[in-house]
Amino acid sequence: MEDLTLTDWSRAQFALTALYHWLFVPLTLGLSFIVAIMESIYVKTGSAVWKQTTKFWMSLFAINFAIGLATGIIMEFEFGTNWSNYAWIVGDIFGAPLAIEGIMAFFMESTFFAVMFFGWNKVSKGMHLFSTWLVAIGSNLSALWILVANGWMQNPVGMVFNPDSARFEMESFFDVLFNPVAVSKFLHTVASGYVMGALFVVGISSWYLLKKRHVIMARRSLVVGATFGLITSIFLLLSGDQSAHVIAQKQPMKLAAIEGLYDGHKRASIVAIGQLNPKKKVGNDEDEFLWSIEIPAALSFLGFHNFDAFVPGLDDLVHGCAEHDIDSVETKIQKGKIAIEALKEYKAAKKAGDSVVAQTALERFRENESCFGYGYLNNVEDVIPPVAISFYSFHVMVGLGSWFFLLFFLLLYFSMIGKLDDKKLLLRAALWSIPLGYIAGEAGWIVAEVGRQPWAIQDMLPVGMATSQVSTAAVQTTFWLFAIVFTGLLIAEIRIMFTQVKIGPEGVDHV
Repeated sequence: MEDLTLTDWSRAQFALTALYHWLFVPLTLGLSFIVAIMESIYVKTGSAVWKQTTKFWMSLFAINFAIGLATGIIMEFEFGTNWSNYAWIVGDIFGAPLAIEGIMAFFMESTFFAVMFFGWNKVSKGMHLFSTWLVAIGSNLSALWILVANGWMQNPVGMVFNPDSARFEMESFFDVLFNPVAVSKFLHTVASGYVMGALFVVGISSWYLLKKRHVIMARRSLVVGATFGLITSIFLLLSGDQSAHVIAQKQPMKLAAIEGLYDGHKRASIVAIGQLNPKKKVGNDEDEFLWSIEIPAALSFLGFHNFDAFVPGLDDLVHGCAEHDIDSVETKIQKGKIAIEALKEYKAAKKAGDSVVAQTALERFRENESCFGYGYLNNVEDVIPPVAISFYSFHVMVGLGSWFFLLFFLLLYFSMIGKLDDKKLLLRAALWSIPLGYIAGEAGWIVAEVGRQPWAIQDMLPVGMATSQVSTAAVQTTFWLFAIVFTGLLIAEIRIMFTQVKIGPEGVDHV
């Protein structure tokens, strides 16, 4: 019997770790490339100002990099402590990209980080620049392998279920690596990190301009940051479009939740802004929104690149739609239970040495295998993710992403015409956009993970069947311990960052 309390606390602990971890990761992804670009300009020009500028941003990168390691390591350990059933069932597949991440990416970025940070005047300019670029590439390769693993959870491909061991085994590494969900997730996630790095640079540079300190460095940094941010914002928009298209194909329930779509139809609209009706449930006649502003037919185009495409809603996905060949969840649950019983019969027959019964049971299992995970559900509405959280998180992410594009454009434009110093309101907006960048990034991950509930592995393993057999009290205790430790690390990073920013570039000559 599933222990809902244990499951909920295990999910809460992993969510806590993931959300704190993502406070550090995006800045690492974005700032690493910005620092590499700045050092490239220094090596090309030989300018002492560019060298000092590079060192300053490198010192902030180092602070974030060092503190961010702790949460990432703990998160990987949690797969063994809180999600051991999951680790056992999919370890042959899930472990491969994580192992590659540790061997190839993590060691590469850690090794060359030492050269980058401590190697000034100890190695040649070319070698130092090479090390800086390898740290940036290594950081992004690390993200690649982690997101390949996460993408597989959301669209399990390249694997086969072994009925003898009751485990998923890898059949094609390249199918896992080039999984369309993993590819779109990687591109969109790293793009959001690049935008976060750009926001960090333009925000702090704007603060210096407002304070009339380190003006030359601030102007140069802002131009690099705004240019990088504008380019990557466009890429973020394009990768977001691709992500939505993939989600429509592979996770239609998530797409319906993030758009608050209950009744599917052709030429479905995107809700640009709106308020969900809290009384609306699957199957009732309430309106979906209390009010909304919509873009006609945009959701059909976003999901299927066809303005006339049918987009299924939550009602269609739960109760089925024969016209569009969508099975009901009740049908999937029945097939899943048949698959579970057939697997039990197969194992019993194998143990008894009855090959005929075993073969018949195996065939029945394979016929219903695609619905295997549904067999562990008892209520058809269990497959519906939290709609309000998914909808509002998605729209916060999209709205802030649009603002960031406009911000970078305005900063770059006024920089080019030499009037940026007079735009005090815009500079203040840039400064306060730093926390908005973090909010947008966290909202994106909430969409990705809350939107796929209740699945640990999409359609194959519910989260309730993936937990470890540990006491709820143990998970509760570690939850609060992690909350205290992570909060302490976050406070420490903010204080150290603030101190370094107040000191300014003159405080990094010792690097």
